[in-house]
Amino acid sequence: MQLNSNYNPDVLTCLANLSNDEVFTPPAVVNQMLDMLPAELFRSPKTTFLDPVSKSGVFLREIAKRLMLGLEREFPDVQERANHIFTRQLYGLSITELTSLISRRSVYCSKKANGRYSLCTAFADEQGNIRYRSMEHTFVGGKCKYCGAAENVFGKRVRGNLESHAYEFIHNLKNYKDMKFDVIIGNPPYQLSDGGANASASPIYHLFVQQAKKLNPRYLTMIIPSRWFAGGKGLDTFRNEMLNDERISHLVDYEDANDCFPGVDIAGGVCYFLWDKDYTGLCKVRNIKAGQSRENMRKLNEFDTFIRNIEAVAIIRKVKAHKENVMSNIVTSRKPFGLSTTIRPQESGDILLRWQNGEGPYNRADITTGVDMIDKWKVITSYVGYDHAGNPGKDGKRRVLSRISIIPPGTICTETYLVIGAFATENEANNLVSYMKTCFFRYLMSVFMVSHHITKDAYRLVPLQDFSHPWTDEMLYEKYKLSPDEIAFIESMIRPME
Repeated sequence: MQLNSNYNPDVLTCLANLSNDEVFTPPAVVNQMLDMLPAELFRSPKTTFLDPVSKSGVFLREIAKRLMLGLEREFPDVQERANHIFTRQLYGLSITELTSLISRRSVYCSKKANGRYSLCTAFADEQGNIRYRSMEHTFVGGKCKYCGAAENVFGKRVRGNLESHAYEFIHNLKNYKDMKFDVIIGNPPYQLSDGGANASASPIYHLFVQQAKKLNPRYLTMIIPSRWFAGGKGLDTFRNEMLNDERISHLVDYEDANDCFPGVDIAGGVCYFLWDKDYTGLCKVRNIKAGQSRENMRKLNEFDTFIRNIEAVAIIRKVKAHKENVMSNIVTSRKPFGLSTTIRPQESGDILLRWQNGEGPYNRADITTGVDMIDKWKVITSYVGYDHAGNPGKDGKRRVLSRISIIPPGTICTETYLVIGAFATENEANNLVSYMKTCFFRYLMSVFMVSHHITKDAYRLVPLQDFSHPWTDEMLYEKYKLSPDEIAFIESMIRPME
C-alpha cells in the first residue's frame, strides 16, 4: 500500500478512550465548542482559561493555537508569546497522573513543562500550569460528602492500588475559589460506581458543572451526557437548575453519542452547552441526528423536561392543551408488589407469581405492597425497554416497549415488570394494551427514555384515556388534531407494533 507522504495525522484523534465514562474529546468537537465563544477572547493577553478535567490536553492545545494567532501583534516574538500564553493564560487540572503527562505532552510538547523540549521556557517546575494532585474521598455515612463515591468501592482498604477517582476540582475547590477564570471548559468524568448491584453507577458530571459555576467565570462550556434532559438518578435538581438558567445561550445535542464520540455508546446521547454570565434570554438549540442538524431558539423550561426535537415540542403542546390526567399517575413504581427480581415462586400458595422465566405459586399473606391490585386484571410490561434514545433499530425507528402482557386476578409479578394499569374487567385491560401499541403512545414515552430502563416517569407525557373502548393511532391523531407532518414525524420515529 502506498502511503501519502503529506498525511500527518493528529494523534489526539487516534487515542483510545479510557472507558465509556471517561472519553477523550475529538479535536474537531473541541473547536466547535470554542467557536461558540467570542473571538475577541483569543485576541486578549488577559483572557484566562481553565480545563478542570484535563485528560488529553486537547482543549488547552486548541486554545493555545488560537491565542498564538490572536496575540501575534501583541507579542511579535514567538517565544515571548508562547511563554506568556502558557504561564499566564492556560491552566489545567488533570484527572490522573497519567493524563497529566499526556496533557503536558499535548500542550507543551513535553511531559515536563520545564524540560529541554518544552515550548515554554519560563516554567520552574515539571508540572507547569497543568497539575495533578492525588486526592482522597471524605467519607461520611459510607459516602463521600463531595462526590457521593461509595466507601465500600473507593475506600482505601477496598480499592488497594486502584485509582481513587477523587477528582481535585470537586474535592478541593478552596485552592481555586480566589482565582478568576474567564472561560472554564472541559469534558468531565460521567459516572462512578455507587456500590449497588449489577455494576450500578451514579452520575458525577453534573457536580463539575455546578462547581464550575461557583467560580463565576464569564463563560462555561462542557460536554456531558444528555441524560439530564429527563432527570434520572440524582439528576432532578441539576435538571431543574439547567432548564431554568437563562444564561445558557447555546445547547448542542447529539442524540447518538457515536456522532460525537465515534465508537462510544452513551445511552441518551451527549450534549455541550455555553453558559454566559452576562446573557439572559432564549437558548439556541441545535439537535444533531444521523448527520442532520436542526436549529431553533426557545426557552429550555417550557416543560419540566427538555424536549430535544422541535417537532416534538409542537406535538406536546397540542397534547398538553387538553389538560388531561397522565399515565404516570396510574403506573406503578418499581417493585409493584414489593418483590425484587431475585424472588422466586414458593413451594405452595394461593396466588401465582409471574417472574422473568415463568410462573409459580406464592402466598398472598406475604404480600404487603400492591394488595389492592392482586384481584384485578393487570397490564404489565418489562422494566427493561426494547431500545433507547441512543440505540434505535437499523431503520432509525424505535419499538420502545419490549413486551406487553395481561395477567389475570390472583396473579402478581416481581420488579422485572411495571404494572401499567389495573382494572376490574379484562375488556379495560385489553383496551389499555391497544393504546400502548399505538405509535402515539410509544412516541410520547420515548421522549423520556434515555436508557434501557423504563420508570413510571417515562409515562408522564402520555395522556390518560377512557378505556371503555380500544384506541388506534387514527383516533388519537384526530383527537389531538395532529397535522400530516406531525403524524409523519411520529411514524418516522416509532416502529409499528403487532
